[in-house]
Amino acid sequence: GSETYDIVGLDANLKPQQDLTLKITRKDGTVENIAVACRIDTPIEIDYYQHGGILPYVLRQLVAKA
Repeated sequence: GSETYDIVGLDANLKPQQDLTLKITRKDGTVENIAVACRIDTPIEIDYYQHGGILPYVLRQLVAKA
């Protein structure tokens, strides 16, 4: 497909199981918004996501303690 997809609501205020919007923009310019559920279920998963994954999160924790 030639669509582009944007997830609206993935920002610094993200909460576990938050409702988000999937914005689909088609090649002809039409836009469709679909309600979706965020499957980040716990506060620690939010931390992992915001750090780019579990490994970067753990490495930052280790560096902070050094």
